[in-house]
Amino acid sequence: MNKAIFLHRSIRKYKSDPIPEDLLKNILEAGSRASTTGNMQVYSIIVTKDEDLKKQLWECHFKQNMVLEAPVVLTFCADFNRFSRWCRLRKAEPGYNNFLSFFTAAIDALLAAQNVCIEAEENGLGICYLGTTTYMANKIIDVLKLPQLVVPVTTVVLGYPDEQPGLTDRLPMAGIIHQNTYKDYTPHDIDMIYSLKESMGIYQQFVDEHQLESLAQVFTEKRYTKKDNEFFSEEFLKAIRRQGFLQ
Repeated sequence: MNKAIFLHRSIRKYKSDPIPEDLLKNILEAGSRASTTGNMQVYSIIVTKDEDLKKQLWECHFKQNMVLEAPVVLTFCADFNRFSRWCRLRKAEPGYNNFLSFFTAAIDALLAAQNVCIEAEENGLGICYLGTTTYMANKIIDVLKLPQLVVPVTTVVLGYPDEQPGLTDRLPMAGIIHQNTYKDYTPHDIDMIYSLKESMGIYQQFVDEHQLESLAQVFTEKRYTKKDNEFFSEEFLKAIRRQGFLQ
């Protein structure tokens, strides 16, 4: 059993200690062993250590200081550029400038990212995924000079932890596992699945601070609003189109 998986924490504060190159190499190689569609490996990983570039990425990621503190920033990209170039050099005409190909490459990139994170945590490093990658994809494309058919889909900061937060809660397994076919949720099921989360002090504090009636309202009215979701959806679609997908 890989105990690191069960001890995962998102780390947002990092020591300045560099990651040994041989360790980083092994972690990235673990990423390359992830499952991939058709064994095409249609993803790329941008390793950023340069302080000036990290400062630019910090701006892209809503100025989250972990981007500056962590010694390594990894940007995982859906990448059909490399594969398409290979096809053309071998007299094969690629047909990958479409949504299905983007989605395929995005899955590949995320599988590689998770392998990287598991291997990093197994070796005592901390990680944190940055959801801001899709929000600010257009700016990240400029900073990292990404060519056509390359789109950033997630970012992981990597380094030695300078904090030890507790484990975050998870929904009960009965809330996420379906046997044989999907079984839709009754109101009773929803009450059971979310009862623990709703009763936790940290979440009750969120509700009180925002003067709302429920935790669900915190998510829909404060954290991930319809307005923001629609705006950043359009921005990400622009980035995908800009990079040659969704013709």
